[in-house]
Amino acid sequence: MLVVVTREIGRNLGLRRWLPDDATIVEAPLTETRYRPPEDVNADLARASGSGRFAALVVTSARAIGYVRAALTVCSREVLVWSVGPVTTRSLAELGVAVAGEAPSASALAARIEYGPVLQLGARVTRHELRDQLTQRGIASCSVACYETVGLAPSREVRSLLARADVVVIGAPSAWTVARDVVTRDAWVVVPGATTRDVVQADHERVLVGWNEATGQRLAELADERGSRGR
Repeated sequence: MLVVVTREIGRNLGLRRWLPDDATIVEAPLTETRYRPPEDVNADLARASGSGRFAALVVTSARAIGYVRAALTVCSREVLVWSVGPVTTRSLAELGVAVAGEAPSASALAARIEYGPVLQLGARVTRHELRDQLTQRGIASCSVACYETVGLAPSREVRSLLARADVVVIGAPSAWTVARDVVTRDAWVVVPGATTRDVVQADHERVLVGWNEATGQRLAELADERGSRGR
C-alpha cells in the first residue's frame, strides 16, 4: 500500500503512528503555511476586544498555538478555551492551557458554548457555521486570522506519486485543490475532519474521516481485501 502524505515536512509524525505498519509512506507536501506577523494579529485582537473581554476562546488549529497567549490577554480571567481536534488539544496542553472541551469541527462546539462574546482563532479562510449558530442564539462572536494555508504546484515526481497512490492524506481544502485532478478514483483520501471532508466529497467518493487508530485499522483491512482479490 502506497500512502502519500501531503502535509508539510515535519508535520507528519503523528500521522505515521496510526498508518499501517507495512505501508510505504512518502511525504509530498502540497501546501505551505504562511503565518501572519504577531504585531498584525495583536492589532486585530485589540480591535476585536473593543466591546469587552471574551468569555470563550475557540482554537481551530494547532497552527494557531503561537498566538494563543496573545489571545488570552483579551479574554476574561474565567475564559473557557475550546479546541477543534485532538492535535490542537495536545498543543494547548503543552502550552499549559486547560481545555473545556474538544470537537471535530468548530460548528460542533456551538451547542456547548453557553456564554459570549466568543473569539475564534484560526485560518484566514474559515467556515461560518460556528458564527451563524452562535448568532442565532444571541451570542456575539468574531474571528481573528493567524495564518493562511496555500497550495503548492506539484512537481512531475509528486504528480506521479499521487497518480500511483493507494491512499492520499489530505489535511486542508487547499491541498485537495492541488491534488484532485491527479488522484485516481480508486484511491482512498483520508481527511482530518468535516471541513476538508465536504470539499473532497464534492469530487471524490472514497473518503475516510479521522486521523486516528480506527482509520489506520480500516486502511489495513482495505489493504488485506485488495491483496485477497489479487491472489
